Amino acid sequence: MSLSSKEQVIAQIQHQETETIPYTLDFEGDVATRLDGYYGSPAWRSRIDGAIRNISNPTNTMLYMDETDWPQTTDPYGTTWRLDRRPFHLVEPALKNPSLEGYRFPSLEAVFTPAWKDEPLRSIEKQQGHFLVTGFPWGLFERSWTLRGFDNALMDAAGEPDFYDELIERIAVHQIEITQHLLELPVDGIMFSDDWGYQKGVLLGAKRWRKFIKPRLARQYAQVHAAGKYVLSHCCGSIEEILPDLIEIGLDVYESVQPEAKDNNPYELKRKFGEHITFWGGLGSQSTIPFGRPAEIKAEIARLCREMGRGGGYILSPAKSLQPETPTENAAAVVEAFLEQTEFSR
Repeated sequence: MSLSSKEQVIAQIQHQETETIPYTLDFEGDVATRLDGYYGSPAWRSRIDGAIRNISNPTNTMLYMDETDWPQTTDPYGTTWRLDRRPFHLVEPALKNPSLEGYRFPSLEAVFTPAWKDEPLRSIEKQQGHFLVTGFPWGLFERSWTLRGFDNALMDAAGEPDFYDELIERIAVHQIEITQHLLELPVDGIMFSDDWGYQKGVLLGAKRWRKFIKPRLARQYAQVHAAGKYVLSHCCGSIEEILPDLIEIGLDVYESVQPEAKDNNPYELKRKFGEHITFWGGLGSQSTIPFGRPAEIKAEIARLCREMGRGGGYILSPAKSLQPETPTENAAAVVEAFLEQTEFSR
């Protein structure tokens, strides 16, 4: 009997090989529409069956920003954004000075109303058989710079360490409260998202990351594990230096695995850490997908399945959703290679 998508993902997390590699594949901009024209109809879309499904919850909108207020909006945390840029642009941070005096985090009572679970539960019911996750936007580090501004947050960590420590602690307490609500949903894991890395390393530096972020993150991960669920986290950039720390505090699945970043070659990461963590991603969104030839793309996907999937611990995916600049033929090569296991044909 073949395994369900959920069973495949769990087997991979438990470092067991599966007959086929579970995958996720998402599209941005007009990529999917162009593929409709390439294939002559949108029928190909029904063949995409991503193994991991995200269950939306009120924090995805009510604790984020109102994109209907165009082009400038202020989020519930007090930060003002421009939405007519890609990516959107921080205009004015909520905390203009390194002080939390008088600041209050958004109340969660208006978010987690008595009926807040109704829509997520309907979505869960429709997606049985898949590995289901839910989460909230902006992790500890990202929330710190959305409150203070990116440059200010980095300067705070270096020049105002007592304030930054207090800020991260307050954010952690707030996010632990959010997670406690989300853990009421019958999902398989909690999906965290926090871009600690850039192309060349850890933005805060590994030493400061370990001081400010790691101990709070350990509490968050322990909270999820105590509820019997898996911990998954998205992170862009180069984080090889802190990957042993993430393994130590209980990260089950590391998503993105951006191969263009320093020391982030997925095959090397698999060799070093593959017995202890599951990798989700690894197909180059800054290299292979936009600039490779279709045959090269298909060969790289086959290699990822073969080498990253050896011994379990792998979920196939591009490092990022297929971006608007992806050539149509290259997008088709990704789709066809991903669906090769289901006998996809044009």
